[in-house]
Amino acid sequence: MWRAWRRKPREPEAKAAPAQILAWHGLGRPVWSDRDVRAFADEGFARNAIAYRCVRLIAEAAAAAPLKVTPVDHPLAALLAQPNPEQTGVELLEAFFGHLQVAGNAYLEAVSLDGDAPRELYTLRPDRMAVIPGPRGWPMGWEHRAGREVTRYERDPVSLVSPILHLKLFHPTDDWYGLSPMAAAAYAIDIHNAGGAWNKALIDNAARPSGALVYAGASGSERLTPDQFDRLKAELESAHTGAANAGRPLLLEGGLDWKPMSLSPADMDFIEARHAAAREIALAFGVPPMLLGIPGDNTYANYKEANLALLRQTALPLALKAAAAIEMWLGRRWSGPPARVRVDLDAAPGLSAEREALWARLEAASFLDAAEKRAIAGLEAAP
Repeated sequence: MWRAWRRKPREPEAKAAPAQILAWHGLGRPVWSDRDVRAFADEGFARNAIAYRCVRLIAEAAAAAPLKVTPVDHPLAALLAQPNPEQTGVELLEAFFGHLQVAGNAYLEAVSLDGDAPRELYTLRPDRMAVIPGPRGWPMGWEHRAGREVTRYERDPVSLVSPILHLKLFHPTDDWYGLSPMAAAAYAIDIHNAGGAWNKALIDNAARPSGALVYAGASGSERLTPDQFDRLKAELESAHTGAANAGRPLLLEGGLDWKPMSLSPADMDFIEARHAAAREIALAFGVPPMLLGIPGDNTYANYKEANLALLRQTALPLALKAAAAIEMWLGRRWSGPPARVRVDLDAAPGLSAEREALWARLEAASFLDAAEKRAIAGLEAAP
């Protein structure tokens, strides 16, 4: 069931303040998320067109914002461009942001040999990952379970170097896992899916609401014999159900009368209910409804403004958050100066008009010198 993931809430736990050195007593038992990520993926992403499109729009827009590593010859730049033999950097980040939208949690694994610098990066499925809390309440490691194979990843207690990057969305009541937009939109997705199932059932039944055949008989008191009842039921199922039999007239005889029992689609107004649910799903993900083709909610002047709103309010914050996390996670894993990871806003699609307007204002600002203009534009100081 879609809501089968709801369980009894955990008892509140006290988390100790962070310390410079953690006592290492060995890894404890993993704590799995209370939410069923597989249900979100199956019922939300795989079976709901609105949620699917929201996840794709956000993941593709966030992954399309290029990451800029300085210094440019740092090994991290080449690693992010080609993280593993099977994926490009854009594909890796697209899967990373997609997991973040569906599960509220996303995981990257850094593969290295004998503890040296990372050589490959891979995304890990959130439904297979579990946080292993330490004795003071902070995560000390993670467990990856695929079938019978279990892999444990440990964080160094002194240097805090970790082979796993766990990025999560804000959750007000969970210390280890994030809250996904898919979970916030669960009820709206239920309504939208139920409306689609109702519409499909209506088409299967010749696009007619259910009703009853009333048998009055000659004097109004007779009943159909068992053979007559079975024959009538078989004829109705074979000749008057399904899309191929839509519009076929029903021949009534011997005192039979058709009495419709359910409301019509116009009375139920389920189409508008589905549109309202679709708008609520888009609201939870932060996607302008105009980009999803939802009627009645065109609050933007054109698609250009809607795309800019998606980029500025939803996709870019995720890209900036991921860039900062990757810098903190891998920036100092090589010898030499640490790497800085930033989102290259100049190369981000959809922001060229804003950057041109900024450059025009800076060019006209005669009271600023060249260094101040470069700082405002987000550029490095001139040599």
